[in-house]
Amino acid sequence: MATHGGLFSSIVVTGASSGIGEALARLYAAPGVALALTGRDGERLAQVADACRSAGATVVTGLVDVADRDAMATWLAEVDAAAPVDLCIANAGTSAGTGRGGESAEQVRRIFAVNVDGVFNTVHPLLPAMLARGRGHLALMSSLASFRGFPGAPAYCASKAAVRVYGEALRGEVADRGVGVSVICPGYVVSRMTAANRFPMPFLMPADRAAGIIARGIARNRARIAFPFPTYAGAWLLGVLPPGLTDPLLRRAPKKD
Repeated sequence: MATHGGLFSSIVVTGASSGIGEALARLYAAPGVALALTGRDGERLAQVADACRSAGATVVTGLVDVADRDAMATWLAEVDAAAPVDLCIANAGTSAGTGRGGESAEQVRRIFAVNVDGVFNTVHPLLPAMLARGRGHLALMSSLASFRGFPGAPAYCASKAAVRVYGEALRGEVADRGVGVSVICPGYVVSRMTAANRFPMPFLMPADRAAGIIARGIARNRARIAFPFPTYAGAWLLGVLPPGLTDPLLRRAPKKD
């Protein structure tokens, strides 16, 4: 097995056409590695796939909506049959907030469909095979926004909280059966999602640096990969302080479009 840390040879990355997903795909690309990549932008996904092939990896791509349970199950079954998956990074996600006058029911449901159902639709088609083989690793993309609900992005915060808590619980459930689970909680990372933000983003990090932190954490089977530390500490503190203290501050925070 020849990839970051020498651990994985067949890797699934969803949301691989940009941002952290693209950076992870490029980082893991190496001779002897089979990559299966999904993304929403077919042209960009093809460019990422070509770059990964140039690095020596074998690459298959799928323009599959992670919210489509049946389509994801079919595609992942084909991927696993061709090259048994030993690392799955459920990275695909979407973001929106209340900056344009509140959240509609449609917006809330779409965010949950992608960020929560999309993670389930990525993890669960592969989990039984990993458990049967007694090896594999699942990495679920949450966020530092999962530690406290921010009025500017209620559905996004709630969806990422669901992913974090689920992943932390799943880790304990499968730990004795050879499968690792890591929950990834990034702060602000350069991507098309953060490019839409019209407010200061402290400790904004390039995607390739974030990918390196994530890959090292996965290689060490870390339960929670949260970064950068100053933002993590602030998010954690907001989560443990009484709402009576934090609500007045957060009501004045910028809203995400």
